[in-house]
Amino acid sequence: MHTNIKGVAFDLDGTLYPNYRLNTRLLPFIFKELRMLAAFGKARNIIRAEQEKDILPKGDFYQYQAEITAKILSVKPDLLKEKTDRLIYRGWEPLFKGIKLFDMVHETLDALRKAGYKLGLLSDFPPETKLENLHLSGYWDAVLCSEHCGALKPHPLSFLKLAEAMSLPPEQIIYVGNSHRYDVIGAARAGMKTALIKPILSLNKNKPKPDFSFHSYRHFFDYMLQ
Repeated sequence: MHTNIKGVAFDLDGTLYPNYRLNTRLLPFIFKELRMLAAFGKARNIIRAEQEKDILPKGDFYQYQAEITAKILSVKPDLLKEKTDRLIYRGWEPLFKGIKLFDMVHETLDALRKAGYKLGLLSDFPPETKLENLHLSGYWDAVLCSEHCGALKPHPLSFLKLAEAMSLPPEQIIYVGNSHRYDVIGAARAGMKTALIKPILSLNKNKPKPDFSFHSYRHFFDYMLQ
């Protein structure tokens, strides 16, 4: 057990299950709503660019996001906010039923809790219903959504709020994710240790290095618990 680490926090999408298992289920939506999805992605890139200048949305994050997306699509923000919630935030949640996790996710979470680690989860999309559909509820001391925190990854705000919710200083938490840009950089900015799950063949040689990288949860299990 790592004596200086008291908590282990996780990203969800692409970290606890392979992204391709969701993406194949999303194909009908992507083909049908390609224009909306492209505008939604562009709006989030704009928000992230503003965050790099420490310009954070004031008030309702979802309304702010809808206003930017609606401007791109030349539609009314309120209609766009409702459509985004219906089709993306709530609409994607049922797709998580039956998705197979990475091998040894349950065993790793069980062992971490038994070893006395606090467990947290921070996702860029609301995670609660997805966790239920993935049979991953009940493990966590804290579950946060970055939109609810008011800043998308990699801004440190949501990571700092996660540490607060876990009642631990950031330096006592290792954050596990699948993205250099969002997870490794964001958690490191907040003062956390970082772990990256990545493919065996990785092209990220010049990206910021995490404190630990692994290809399977057996590897992470051994790193944390042996």
